[in-house]
Amino acid sequence: MRLLDLSFATPEENLACDEALLNSCETDGGDEILRFWESPSHFVVLGYSNRAETEVQLNHCHEMNIPVLRRCSGGGTVLQGPGCLNYSVVLRIDSPLESITETNCYVMRRNREALQSLVADPVEIRGHTDLAINDLKFSGNSQPRRRNFLLFHGSFLLSLDLALLDTLLKFPSREPEYRQGRSHRQFLTLLPAPAEKIKGALRAAWKAEQPLHAVPHTAIAMLVHNRYSKQEWNAGSR
Repeated sequence: MRLLDLSFATPEENLACDEALLNSCETDGGDEILRFWESPSHFVVLGYSNRAETEVQLNHCHEMNIPVLRRCSGGGTVLQGPGCLNYSVVLRIDSPLESITETNCYVMRRNREALQSLVADPVEIRGHTDLAINDLKFSGNSQPRRRNFLLFHGSFLLSLDLALLDTLLKFPSREPEYRQGRSHRQFLTLLPAPAEKIKGALRAAWKAEQPLHAVPHTAIAMLVHNRYSKQEWNAGSR
């Protein structure tokens, strides 16, 4: 597996990079990839089928000049920014990854085992693709799939200002049973581990040893221009 530790300056580029990596593997049949990134600025990102007016406090985002974008995968709406470490794995679709459910189980178990070595309290898989400590969520994940490859990506809350979530996000239209109506601030927690140790644990778990040199910069720029910078993509309903 190839390793890419690359954060772009803009939210649009960071979202586009994940999709471009998936498309590149699908087209060229290249090596699997593990990527890390962290946004230098805050932005809200909708799951593919989310509606901004349902999930987001749009007036507060506008007042605070925080953009609202959309990613290529499902799941809920989240806040990105400093202190939120993101990972992405592009995997070849093969046993045991032939279905969404099988992929969720496979990836979440591997990530849980990797992170458990860093913290004292038990790391739990909750819902379908959440990681939690003491029933408090610190990681959410989702996946889009192509014919031969899939992208499984998620984030870890390390030092993100959790108070911002109740300001910028509405209560989600869908919630896992274990949330039990809790507000964002009551439901979330920070993972008590430094970013570099998390990266090291995941690198070892996924055996990501060789750097990725062929970053698809042209494809990223095209996706930004044609999709992630477009109001109709980011605000339009699905």
